[in-house]
Amino acid sequence: MQQKILILGTGGTIAGMAEDAEHPGKYRAAQLSIGALAAAIPGIEKAAGGSLDAQQLAQIDSKDMDDTVWLALLHACDKALHDDAVAGIVITHGTDTLEETAWFLHSCLGRLPKPVVLTCAMRPANALMPDGPQNLKDAVLAAAARTAAGAPLLTEVVAITGGGELHSAQWLQKAHPHRLMAFSSGEQGAIGWVGSEGVRLRDGQVPGGLTTAKASLAVPSLPAPEAWPWVEIITSHAGARAAAVDALLAQGVQGLVVATTGDGTVHEALQPALARARSQGVPVWRSSRCSEGVISGGRLPVHADLGAELAVALNPYKARVSLQLALLGALR
Repeated sequence: MQQKILILGTGGTIAGMAEDAEHPGKYRAAQLSIGALAAAIPGIEKAAGGSLDAQQLAQIDSKDMDDTVWLALLHACDKALHDDAVAGIVITHGTDTLEETAWFLHSCLGRLPKPVVLTCAMRPANALMPDGPQNLKDAVLAAAARTAAGAPLLTEVVAITGGGELHSAQWLQKAHPHRLMAFSSGEQGAIGWVGSEGVRLRDGQVPGGLTTAKASLAVPSLPAPEAWPWVEIITSHAGARAAAVDALLAQGVQGLVVATTGDGTVHEALQPALARARSQGVPVWRSSRCSEGVISGGRLPVHADLGAELAVALNPYKARVSLQLALLGALR
């Protein structure tokens, strides 16, 4: 049986249209269907090594990404991972929250029997030189990549960004608001590249060894999005006020992530309010607001960390995702 690559479209700049192709900075995201995008790329079926199945799962600007789309993506990925006709999954996504969606999927799916690859664009589809078509073709090539023994090359959630760079969900972060190479994995660097010769992993990277997720095909059962816990990010900064924390507690926030300064330090004005939060049973996790590195002693969280003031080896946005999943009892 010939397998196919499943492409799930969620909108974003990659599907956007500018009013004037010569001024691509002014555009509306999420205008073209994923079917139209894929059909316009020469050689994409060859890159897939077979057929393609393009499905429109959502059509939004990723700045507006929400739990409803995440749950739909999780269910679609789970179904495809159990479908013998699917060789790999590609997700088109806006750049603004791609790192959060990638981490959500990684956290829920864990080690994978087949690739899940997210991709994006910084220019709309009708720009004079759009980057989306190449990124999408590269993502399809990555999803179809196999080892010499015929096994899937990638067994973790990854992302293809500008220049054919391949990044792990754990370290990926949007680092620039304008340039085509808008993403970075900081000091970790890209884990590999996609080019005309195929997919090449960086020296020292081994298939299936990108992160420490547990191997499992059992996707956590999540409730309807309206039942997901409310987790917010508090930033420690000069002039920080405890009133911000107290206001969230008064409104019923269920978890807090502190984007700390430096190596996990928190402004003295916030500390009593955060202690009040913990005394009320609201977990408080710490993550550095620095763009590179992690807090000393930081680690990936597990569901049992709800009672601890945990230092998390993730940026604040991904830490928020993990705390939300921990409160749902769905963190691996």
